[in-house]
Amino acid sequence: MRKCGARCKGTGKPCQQPAMPNGRCKLHGGKSPGPPKGNRNAWKHGRYSAEAIARRRRLRALLREMQETAKLAG
Repeated sequence: MRKCGARCKGTGKPCQQPAMPNGRCKLHGGKSPGPPKGNRNAWKHGRYSAEAIARRRRLRALLREMQETAKLAG
């Protein structure tokens, strides 16, 4: 069984706990999947929200269409 790859700050000795698939034990970050979906505690500005990303994609598509139209007309 693999061991956790973390090391102790004071002694430099490796952790002796069994590792999970990502190479770390439960104590050193093996089980954290991040915040739950829809968590507003982590919300800062919304730049990377699903709505903002979709809005930017629609805008880029519209700009591409406008450029193609301008090439055909000009």
